[in-house]
Amino acid sequence: MSTSSNSGLYREGNEWVSESSGKRWVAVIGLEVHAQLNTRTKLFCACEYRFGAQPNSQICPVCTGQPGSLPVLNGEALELAIRAGLALEGTIAERSKFDRKNYFYCDIPKNYQITQYDEPYCRGGGISLESGRRVRLNRIHIEEDAGKSTHTSGNFTLVDLNRAGVPLIESVTEADMDNAEDAVAYVTALREILVYVGASSADMEKGELRCDVNISVHPVGEAWRTKIEIKNLNSFGHIAGSIEHEIPRQIAAWETGDPERYPVQETRLFDAQLGITRSMRKKEGEADYRYFPEPDLPPITAPYNRVEELRSLLPELPAARRARYMTSLGLSAYDAGVLTASHDVADFFEACARLSKEPKEAANWISNEVLRAISGDEFDAQNIDELPIKPFDLSELIGLLREGVVHSNGARQILREMMKSGKAAGALLLELGLQQVQDEGSLKAWCAQALQQKPEVAQQVREGKEKAVGALMGLVMQSSKGKANPQRVRELLLQMIAESDVS
Repeated sequence: MSTSSNSGLYREGNEWVSESSGKRWVAVIGLEVHAQLNTRTKLFCACEYRFGAQPNSQICPVCTGQPGSLPVLNGEALELAIRAGLALEGTIAERSKFDRKNYFYCDIPKNYQITQYDEPYCRGGGISLESGRRVRLNRIHIEEDAGKSTHTSGNFTLVDLNRAGVPLIESVTEADMDNAEDAVAYVTALREILVYVGASSADMEKGELRCDVNISVHPVGEAWRTKIEIKNLNSFGHIAGSIEHEIPRQIAAWETGDPERYPVQETRLFDAQLGITRSMRKKEGEADYRYFPEPDLPPITAPYNRVEELRSLLPELPAARRARYMTSLGLSAYDAGVLTASHDVADFFEACARLSKEPKEAANWISNEVLRAISGDEFDAQNIDELPIKPFDLSELIGLLREGVVHSNGARQILREMMKSGKAAGALLLELGLQQVQDEGSLKAWCAQALQQKPEVAQQVREGKEKAVGALMGLVMQSSKGKANPQRVRELLLQMIAESDVS
């Protein structure tokens, strides 16, 4: 149970309870997610788009809506969109078309947006969440992005049209969610899929994945009420925060019993600093956009054979990969989730597991050491492919550790040097002098010396306190300068204590 900041409301599971009226309320949530397609050029012109470029440096007559300019569809964008639709289990239409969505804003240079209205290229599909919920997709359509407007404190608005015309797909869910956790889980899964199939980089910090949340609330057993849209959420935290604020806000408004204070259909924005939503504008209806078919673009055709060819080229998707790692390789759900979050990391792991024949060891080293190193400031690499080491290199290190040639601390030291220099594990083992001493005579001599130094520890072991042997092992490791094999040292110490007890 959780309590809302709006007094008089608390949450039980996915229901909100009003202390004053006793009513139990539920939310209805649907999402519209815009993803930028991974093309080099824009949707209807040859302009390149690079995030962070000089404002208005990547524009032409087509994407700025100059008179007489005509759009030409980017074929790569269409194929990436189809890949995304197939990966999301949608049905690709053999025929679809573009439409004009008319509205007036300073960052829409043509005063209309080219999108798809009644004949989108993909319908249906969905994503099954780990919670057991199935979030259905109503449709996915292709459209061009708008430019970017910046409102200054001096009552000026600056417009950058670099982004105008960038290809997007908008996936629209059914209203199948009722809480923030499932909404975030859905967007997380959607992002993973889009990145896996190469349709989008989906970098939320760069605006390549943006989410609009539609929310309404109603008492249990009653009809749905007014829907409100929250626009342009570009982080998982913002998605969750906006929903967690908006649900109790709407319930509290309905609970007043005052029609003047009831929620109205509108578009709101999320104020991340204050954790609240603010009214932006009254929500337009479909009639306000005056849709009509785009006269300058022919209908899209997606031949069945080409669609099936693209289907055959899809990689194994994250959920299926996670399930296989747990069932076939014996990994935990956590490790499987970490390794499949990135297609590159999953490929690296599979190659390393195959070469080393030690999937759990490979998973531990990649999750706990390699990925942690990338996330820090020590290495320039932003992803695993930019590191100088390859799966074979890590599998060689795992082999050295398995054979007792190096201890775990030494292996970590070797790995860090491998990630800096790209040198082989075996070469660094010798160069750094980290090979473990395997000679039985030397190991027994160090063990005997430790037993002489602390005979009381040997007595504790005889009394059943086997963990006390660690104090003796520390002395051996100190004498050997960390080069003794810890496992063999432990075995020898216990053996020598047992033999002295018998004698």
